[in-house]
Amino acid sequence: MVVLRNPFFIVISVLLLTLLVVGWYLDHEPKFMSLEQPSNTERPIVGVATTEMLVESVETLLNKRGGYMSNDVTPPSVFMDNMPNWEFGVLQQVRDLAKTLRNDYSRSQTQSIPDVDLELAEPKFNVDSDAWMFPSAEGEYKEGAEAVKKYLTRLQDRTKQDAQFYARADNLNEWLSLVEKRLGALSLRLSQARPQIRVNTDLAGDANAKQSTKTASEIVAKTSWFEIDDNFYEARGTAWALIHYLRAAEIDFRPVLEDKNAIPTLRQIIRELESTQQPVDSPIILNGSGMGMFANHSLVMSSYVSRANSGIAQLRNLLADG
Repeated sequence: MVVLRNPFFIVISVLLLTLLVVGWYLDHEPKFMSLEQPSNTERPIVGVATTEMLVESVETLLNKRGGYMSNDVTPPSVFMDNMPNWEFGVLQQVRDLAKTLRNDYSRSQTQSIPDVDLELAEPKFNVDSDAWMFPSAEGEYKEGAEAVKKYLTRLQDRTKQDAQFYARADNLNEWLSLVEKRLGALSLRLSQARPQIRVNTDLAGDANAKQSTKTASEIVAKTSWFEIDDNFYEARGTAWALIHYLRAAEIDFRPVLEDKNAIPTLRQIIRELESTQQPVDSPIILNGSGMGMFANHSLVMSSYVSRANSGIAQLRNLLADG
């Protein structure tokens, strides 16, 4: 009873409770962004939907509840890891799309001149997500978004020709190849929440393939207990960003997708990714056995991500066919 009446104990208790409440309030994933669908009579400018989604996703990253948290050095953000990992998942997709926008979407061929604003923007998004000073991550990402906005403004001006977006099947395939690798790696990490013995397939498919150092034919794979929730929320952030970018791709690449009869495949991919955004009713990410009494959120997430990844591979094959 003496301890409970101690002023120091009361102050510490109130402070901890306040941090918990504030942390709970800030640990909030943003809602889906709106994407205006063009009317049947309106001819949309090619590339505007994709570019707008890139800008809006970066602005959401910076301006959501609590702002950008990955580089915070003060409580309560410094003690939080779910939202920073969600942010990293979004950021990975921002980087991949910005790279494709600079190198492929805005260029007619390999020997064409890169767009000046996109050439400035892409390196800004590659600043370390944990950098908080000299430079700060927020400042660099904001400058990157502003540079993309300048490109978007020029793109929307029908009287100018110095900003272009080439909606070709090969360009879309370039971006999807990056998406496929990201989703494949995420699916593997999520599935390794439970220990598993994996056959080494690193050199499969090529009898003459070599690697730098010899590895075992079977690999024991296990994600660290401390990284299970990190991978889970990174996957949710990745899927959140991809849902928007794929919806935009359906608008910008509609003629290409219709020609390949690929729109149903694209929409099924989006449907699988939307399943990853279901509310998490558990206060913690559970890691039960695959067939046990308790849920394994990582394996459930992995199934959605894996099916989306399979759909991406199928979509790429459709785009590659003549």
